[in-house]
Amino acid sequence: MEQDWNPTVIRKRPSDRAKISRTQSEVNAARRAGAVVATEKKTTTNASHANTDHARIAKLDRENDITAPPKVDVSVGKAIQKGRQDKGLTQKELAQSINEKPQVVNEYESGRAVPNQQILGKLERALAIKLRGKAIGEPLTFGKKK
Repeated sequence: MEQDWNPTVIRKRPSDRAKISRTQSEVNAARRAGAVVATEKKTTTNASHANTDHARIAKLDRENDITAPPKVDVSVGKAIQKGRQDKGLTQKELAQSINEKPQVVNEYESGRAVPNQQILGKLERALAIKLRGKAIGEPLTFGKKK
């Protein structure tokens, strides 16, 4: 058997299908050439959003909103400020004594801080006052209990 090693060329017949032009310049060129031009605006809809009740979804979203974390009570801030002033300390000096930034002390005194038990503990020890529990602002008694 012999093989034919000559290339065989297969040519397609020209199709009668219309050319789809995507750019405005191609459409204008076809119009100038006298070709029949039909334009269609393609509109797409997302099938998953076809019958969505947006009001119901918005209501569900509002129900699950994350609320802001609770802030330090104003009475705690006043107690910190009073204890600091009784000791004759500035906010900066108090912050240095508890190894925190002065901004932290300022936020606690103004009631803008999110309560942190470790920082409250440091402030209690540095100022010798009670900041957590029912009797806020009372002096701490170290040693014997009543």
